[in-house]
Amino acid sequence: MICDTHILRRRVRVLLGMFVVGLVLSGSTAVPIQAEPDFLHGMFGEAEGSWCPRVAGWISFVHQGVTEASDRYPFMFCGTDWLAFGHIVIAVAFIGPLRDPVRNIRVIEWGMVTCVLVIPAAMVCGPIGGILFGWWLIDCSFDVVGIVPLYLACGYTQRILAIGDK
Repeated sequence: MICDTHILRRRVRVLLGMFVVGLVLSGSTAVPIQAEPDFLHGMFGEAEGSWCPRVAGWISFVHQGVTEASDRYPFMFCGTDWLAFGHIVIAVAFIGPLRDPVRNIRVIEWGMVTCVLVIPAAMVCGPIGGILFGWWLIDCSFDVVGIVPLYLACGYTQRILAIGDK
């Protein structure tokens, strides 16, 4: 029994560790706000003659907006560091489950709920913000992928509870 719970706890820690790393990495993409459109614009080019004109047109539009805002109104990007900070704070919440998943199973469940809530939020906010349908599907994909390790970690934690190892 002890061996079984030890293996389950290790699995939970690996899964939660992957989730935490994913959170930090996805949050850190909010900081280099100018570099990302520059890179994508260089990759896709202008809409005319591009291998994917609709996406290239959108990226050109975003690139122009970010460049102009950065040049003329740099204060517009002050929120992106807070977005990254928010991801880090959420990652910190998972320290408890990393240490003791049984006592902190509610944090794992909360993480799954937040992953699910991103989808309706994107469905409402995406069109309001003029975001392309495909782009907010990409945003949602992070949470669709993110819920998998949380779901597995929750299942393993419930198995630990069922065995009776607290």
